[in-house]
Amino acid sequence: HAALPEEGAYVFSMHVPPKATREQILAMIEFEFEGRVPIKPEQAAYDFDIVSEQSQGGTEIAVVVFQKELAERYVECCAKAGIELLSMELEARSIARAVSPVGEECPAELLADFGRERTGFAIIKNGVPIFTTTVGVGGKDLTRALVEKLGYTEDQARDFKNTQGLIPAPGAEPATEAAMGIAAALSDEVLQHYHFWNTRRDEHGERATPLAGVLLVGGSANMKGILEYVAGRVRAPVERPNVWRNVCTFDEYIPPVHRRISLQYATAIGLALRNLV
Repeated sequence: HAALPEEGAYVFSMHVPPKATREQILAMIEFEFEGRVPIKPEQAAYDFDIVSEQSQGGTEIAVVVFQKELAERYVECCAKAGIELLSMELEARSIARAVSPVGEECPAELLADFGRERTGFAIIKNGVPIFTTTVGVGGKDLTRALVEKLGYTEDQARDFKNTQGLIPAPGAEPATEAAMGIAAALSDEVLQHYHFWNTRRDEHGERATPLAGVLLVGGSANMKGILEYVAGRVRAPVERPNVWRNVCTFDEYIPPVHRRISLQYATAIGLALRNLV
C-alpha cells in the first residue's frame, strides 16, 4: 500500500442518494468534475470514501482525484522497483486512519502534518479527509537558520528544536527568535484554515463543519512549546495524537520507538492498518 502526496490531489465532499451503487456514485462524481476539478474525467484517477450516512440529504462522501498520468508514474516506479503495489491513497487518508477512532462518529478536526519540507493540512471528518492543501512551511527553515546564521550543526539544531524550541533561555535568544518565526508562520496557516472551516455555514445558517481542535503530526511537530503556541493563537485544543491508537494499547504492548520519532511514521502506520481497520 502506498500514499500519494496532497500536492497533486483534488479533494472535495459531496452528497449522494442513500443506497446508491458504486457505479452510480462514480457517475455522479464525473458529473461534478467540471465545477470542482480542472481536469477531465478521462484524464483522472479518482475514488471516494463514505464520510457519514445521514437520514436527510443522503450519504456524504469524500472524493479524491489525481491526474491519471501522475498515478501511472507511481505505479510504474513501483513495478520497476519490484514492489507489488496493492493500493494507492491520499497521504492524509493514511494519517487519519492511524489517528482517528475506528467505528465512531467523531467531530471534524484540522490535521497538520508539520514535516521537514512542508506542512500538509487536511480537514478530517470521521477519519476521512474532506479537504487538503499544502503550504511551504517546514522544519528545514528553522534548521537552516540555526546552521547558517548561528553555526549549529544539524544534530545541535535538531536537539535545540526538540528540547528548547520556543522556551526562552539566557544566551539562546537568537535561536529562540528564529524558532518563533517558524512557529508564527505555521500558526498563521493553522489559524487561517481553522477559522475558515469552523465558521462555514450551511443553507440553514448552521455551522457546516464545526471543528473540535487541531492534530499536529510530523517530525517537526516535536518542537518544544509548539502546541501551546499554536493553541494560544488559534484558541482551540491542539495535541500530538497517539499514532498507535489503532495498533495496540500501551497496557498490552509498547512499541520500541520513541514517541517523538513515531510522529514521523503516521503515514506508514496508517497504510499498514489499511487491511485491518
